[in-house]
Amino acid sequence: RGKAGIALGRAVGFTATLKGLPRAYNKDLQEDKVPLFDAVDTTKDCIAILTGVIATLKPQPQNLMQALCPEMLATDLADYLVRKGVPFRETHHISGACVRLAEEQNTSIDKLTLQQLQHIDARFESDVMQVWNYETSVERKTSIGGTSKQTVQAQIDDCVKFAQALSNSM
Repeated sequence: RGKAGIALGRAVGFTATLKGLPRAYNKDLQEDKVPLFDAVDTTKDCIAILTGVIATLKPQPQNLMQALCPEMLATDLADYLVRKGVPFRETHHISGACVRLAEEQNTSIDKLTLQQLQHIDARFESDVMQVWNYETSVERKTSIGGTSKQTVQAQIDDCVKFAQALSNSM
């Protein structure tokens, strides 16, 4: 994550240099080489590190499950109301009010009763309690870059195809 900021900063600097160039004046482009080569070296290093991480990764499902907390699903509560036709700009605040109530009650958000939720917003119905399922939450996110198993598999397939095309071109 730290390297991303540096790479992004160099990209912004490079585009600012290009933007400021007159149409046929290339003298300033002598200043682009160091950041460009630095970015390539950093990318290569990051790929090497990532390769090692992925090759030795051993997920611990029980530890992952223990790290889950209901507050992670606050956005799912907002999405629930969106599916009921409520604009997200409203549901965001409603979900925040639910989080606040849970904190005031010194409980987790999934322990709020239907009556408590309906006191915050009458559009909550009994099916709202299904929001507190982590797997359902993951599987609902099916857009590009989403977390559903099918979407993640598609991303993996795309990465493999890209890596194969890249290695074939070298």
